[in-house]
Amino acid sequence: QVQLVESGGGLVQAGGSLRLSCAASGSILSISTMGWYRQAPGKQRELVAIITSSSTITYADSVKGRFTISIVNAKNTVYLQMNSLKPEDTAVYYCHLNQLNSPRDYWGQGTQVTVSS
Repeated sequence: QVQLVESGGGLVQAGGSLRLSCAASGSILSISTMGWYRQAPGKQRELVAIITSSSTITYADSVKGRFTISIVNAKNTVYLQMNSLKPEDTAVYYCHLNQLNSPRDYWGQGTQVTVSS
């Protein structure tokens, strides 16, 4: 089993910044991808940013230039630095992980990010 523990969400005014963290623990053999998704009320969960084991990064178009994903492999921890936040960034943000040679997806419990206008 793999556990993902997120932190760093909260309430911020538009234009502000937040930093999310996600620490993975448990039966971690080899991480394939690790990253962040979000789900706003009434909407489907969507990709925000992911990073692969070869350090390839993918961002949603809506966050490019504002969000930065990074990983500390030694700590199995991924971060999401969110700058210039907009009200439309308001959502529950979920950490995600999958491992090489495994079809299973792991999700964190989610952390609320609210951006006021």
